[in-house]
Amino acid sequence: MHGTGNDYVYVDCFTHKAPDKPSELARKISHRHFGVGADGLILIHPSEIADARMQMFNADGSESEMCGNGIRCVAKYVHDHGIARKPTLTIETGAGILAIDLHLGSDQKVSQVTVDMGTPELEAPKIPTTLLNAGHVIDLEVEFAGRPFKATCVSMGNPHCIVFLDDASDDVVLDIGPQIECDPRFPNRTNIEFVEVISTTEVRQRTWERGSGETWACGTGASAACVAGVLTNRTERRITNHLLGGDLVLEWNETDNHVMMTGPASEVFSGTWEC
Repeated sequence: MHGTGNDYVYVDCFTHKAPDKPSELARKISHRHFGVGADGLILIHPSEIADARMQMFNADGSESEMCGNGIRCVAKYVHDHGIARKPTLTIETGAGILAIDLHLGSDQKVSQVTVDMGTPELEAPKIPTTLLNAGHVIDLEVEFAGRPFKATCVSMGNPHCIVFLDDASDDVVLDIGPQIECDPRFPNRTNIEFVEVISTTEVRQRTWERGSGETWACGTGASAACVAGVLTNRTERRITNHLLGGDLVLEWNETDNHVMMTGPASEVFSGTWEC
């Protein structure tokens, strides 16, 4: 399945036994030449406190707290495969329980999903980053790989470093991205969003994702970019974010501080992996 091109292999752990070594499986199954090919592996588990539980592994086998595009696909699977057929679902994640509204197409299958991504965390130690000892990292002038950038840091249950620039070119995304990911000032590594502002309601984003490299979309990253745009007075609270794999609509609600994300979810194929 994929959400705006951010593709994962999903395992239905309601009907199948969960893999014994999910990190190892994630590395093997995600390989785009020797495996299925994906940005990672997501397990769909039963949950005692929600309609389902999502467990996510990056392509390098590392486990992550949340994935905005992945959770939309989990919600689609849970509905379309009859696990829970309700207009609103709850999904348990490593970043907490998230509420999800489903939008059905003419075939009565999920086509669009709105996710309450929760409240952004802005305190530097909680993201975590040591770019500051305390307070918020907003348009902070900092050097990465010997080049100057202005960084804004946000956690949406996982860490993000947002960099606004005029041209998110390959030499920045592909060369600087992996160096920022592993910069020691991000103790848990970080995801990086390179964002071009088109207008106050529209941006374009490329993402270097922690543990997976460049991905075609990142839902938590798009949410973090929405927050960063408001904090730096570049964008309004509701924006359209153009990613390599398609568009997401984000809104940082002023009344309750929650970020809402709306975007598509698509099931591409199913099969059997011979372990």
